Amino acid sequence: MLSNNLVTKTFSLSKYKIKAEDFHYQLSSEELHQITIDKKMGVEVNSGALAVNTGKFTGRSPLDRFIVKDEVTKDKVWWGNINIPFEEDKFDALYNKVANYLSEKELYVRDAYACADKDYQLNIRVINEHPWSNMFAYNMFLRPEEEELENFKEDWLIVNAPGFKANPEVDGTRQANFAILNFSKKIALIGGTGYTGEIKKGIFSALNFILPVYKNVLPMHCSANVGGQGDTAIFFGLSGTGKTTLSADPNRKLIGDDEHGWTPDNKVFNFEGGCYAKVINLSEEGEPDIYNAIKPGAILENVIIDEDGEVDFSDVSITQNTRVSYPIYHINNIQKPSVGENTKNIFFLTADAFGVLPPISKLTPGQAAYHFISGYTAKVAGTEEGVTEPIPSFSACFGAPFMPLHPTKYAEMLSEKMKASGVNVWLINTGWTGGSYGVGSRMKLKYTRAMITAATNSELANVTYSKHPIFGLEMPNQCPGVPAEVLNPKNTWSDGQAYDKKASLLASYFHDNFSKFEDYASNEILNGGPIK
Repeated sequence: MLSNNLVTKTFSLSKYKIKAEDFHYQLSSEELHQITIDKKMGVEVNSGALAVNTGKFTGRSPLDRFIVKDEVTKDKVWWGNINIPFEEDKFDALYNKVANYLSEKELYVRDAYACADKDYQLNIRVINEHPWSNMFAYNMFLRPEEEELENFKEDWLIVNAPGFKANPEVDGTRQANFAILNFSKKIALIGGTGYTGEIKKGIFSALNFILPVYKNVLPMHCSANVGGQGDTAIFFGLSGTGKTTLSADPNRKLIGDDEHGWTPDNKVFNFEGGCYAKVINLSEEGEPDIYNAIKPGAILENVIIDEDGEVDFSDVSITQNTRVSYPIYHINNIQKPSVGENTKNIFFLTADAFGVLPPISKLTPGQAAYHFISGYTAKVAGTEEGVTEPIPSFSACFGAPFMPLHPTKYAEMLSEKMKASGVNVWLINTGWTGGSYGVGSRMKLKYTRAMITAATNSELANVTYSKHPIFGLEMPNQCPGVPAEVLNPKNTWSDGQAYDKKASLLASYFHDNFSKFEDYASNEILNGGPIK
């Protein structure tokens, strides 16, 4: 790497309208860790990791995420309450205000890149107000070698000013915080929030536009791993479905845990150079890879620490969204570089609290596109008095908040890639069996692991299948390591009529959710849903 000294002459920030003469460039993780402690912006916990508090915002603020509406985006972006338009002149004026604000600050600048496949590499320059935000960028983006930095030219700029507060009446924002993407100027502008996730998700959202529109690459909110035979598996799933747990397989190498691209020549590459994992109720026994990654170089966010430096992962008094970021090399069993070939299996993970969906089923291309667009899981009934039913939760493409294009665009690409590669797509229910939440029980992890292992080892290729009468899903009648009676969910219920009623109810939720996509979807996709 280049020298980690204070840089004053190597290059100037003036081209970004930032007048700061002295700034720290490409500091090491260790230096940023120490500066954060020296400035009393964080503390070191007993594992050696850095712990910080992100302030008012401990998660993303979706209603304060904007995209500049201009010639590049106006006819391509799916505008609405996910992709909120922002005026060009308002962006320019707000950017100038942020630049003036940062001109008076001690800044931290980092050059990095996204996309582990060099054919799709996106060079990024990050300008941070806080040292620990710059350390987060070190963790989460890919780290150039020294020779790559000598002639580095950024494709995108991230300007991150947590201390700057917008004036909504003047600046066009909803409130004081904002995260704005400008595709014409190739800038991600973030202000008023210390939550670091806005940094990584800004670039993820940008790639979700750039890759499909210009590169014919499908961007995916998923984890991925590769087996001993070089076969790649992809895992989609919303929070609580087991994506991180199931992709961390001791017999397979991790490509990445959150953001990937699928190329026209059937490669899957990680966008990132690190992991950003939830740590609520974290234990060494339950999530050993994440637990052991919390060491020097990791950043814990919004956790509670006692006077001895011990972290209480069960304490959610600040937020339930406690997090840790760490470079991917903190995980031992990883693929180097973070690229897999020969994509063979895709798993859609859902925690169905209605107890209706099969624990494993094989999907046709139309069904895969339908379930991909739906992005279903279920929230279990909460502690509120009188709430006894699960609540369905849908997030298009398993990542709606980060998708600038219409969900059907991504789904059509998925179907095309499925057909071209011959990949198998499986729906995995990690939720309830034997009844809904409160009656049935959670599917045993050892069964789910056995089903995924059987799928990746092609052990389900020659077994017989039965079709689900309502959802039309193909359910295997046998699976190594799994009792046959578990494979058909209706067989696990004591009352078959009650099962049919609940299955019809869940199907109606799917239909209601999908109604907003019907005008954009092909007949093949429409026929992939439950029977009406």
